[in-house]
Amino acid sequence: MSNKKKIFLAGHRGMVGSAIYKKLKINGYNNILVRSKSELNLLDQNKTFRFLKKNKPHFVILAAARVGGIKANLKNKDKFIYENLQIQNNIIHGSYLAGVKNLFLLGSSCIYPKYCNQPMKEKYLLTGPLEETNDAYSIAKIAGLKMCEYYSKIYNLNFKSIMPPNLYGPNDNFDLETSHFYPALIKRIYLCKLNNRKKLIIWGTGKAKRELMFVEDFADAIIFFMKKKIKQPFLNIGTGKENSILWYAKYLMKKMKVKLKIKFDKTKPDGMPRKCLDISIAKTYGWKPINNLDKGFQITFNYFTKKI
Repeated sequence: MSNKKKIFLAGHRGMVGSAIYKKLKINGYNNILVRSKSELNLLDQNKTFRFLKKNKPHFVILAAARVGGIKANLKNKDKFIYENLQIQNNIIHGSYLAGVKNLFLLGSSCIYPKYCNQPMKEKYLLTGPLEETNDAYSIAKIAGLKMCEYYSKIYNLNFKSIMPPNLYGPNDNFDLETSHFYPALIKRIYLCKLNNRKKLIIWGTGKAKRELMFVEDFADAIIFFMKKKIKQPFLNIGTGKENSILWYAKYLMKKMKVKLKIKFDKTKPDGMPRKCLDISIAKTYGWKPINNLDKGFQITFNYFTKKI
């Protein structure tokens, strides 16, 4: 794909979108369309359709979404399903109407069943019930994935979906009410150290396992696959490695040079027991994951300490 082609990046101010924007620039893509929410509210169908019809991008990257951790998902199921469906419907259908041929929908590993076989292969989609804490978000993402699949088949388009694991990095959300587990752990441990506290409270049992990927590595993968002709409707993109929540807590304490007594709040949910992606199909295209947890942590922690 020529780096002169016009790309519409939806959600460029979020953690994922900002990382993709940065990588696009580094790779020489300068014809990038971006709009803030005040400039273009993607929940507004008419405005979204008009924008796409007027600008006719060569490629659309859909990184815009309402996202959050377990607490936010549980509290706002209505917003998570409505807003994500609305944004996806508007951009996917609007892209089709505008004659856009290429689109990437960015999804999530939570699309897979709660008790999915591990590691999770693409073929395991819809083989069992979803995890209850984030089912609203998961259903929306599955609908978007299927919409891309059907539009591609019916209208001969290149609308594909990319499924990452838990992502972290600069521009992450560190709000303890709405964040995912990793940025929440970073903030909790940092505040314990700052305020000389001796105890760290972790939701659930600490036994749930998660796969983490530094957001800039995921952005590199997006650039890589923009240049490929993907045969499958969607691809898993991750590190293929997992650790328990407890392991991550101990890792972060070591990095921040603090010792804390860990207490588990077992009245709170664990979420999915395990969530590790099988990335073997992505590897057949020549892509390889970069697992640099130490480097990713340092960049993220530097960003966090400047923002707090």
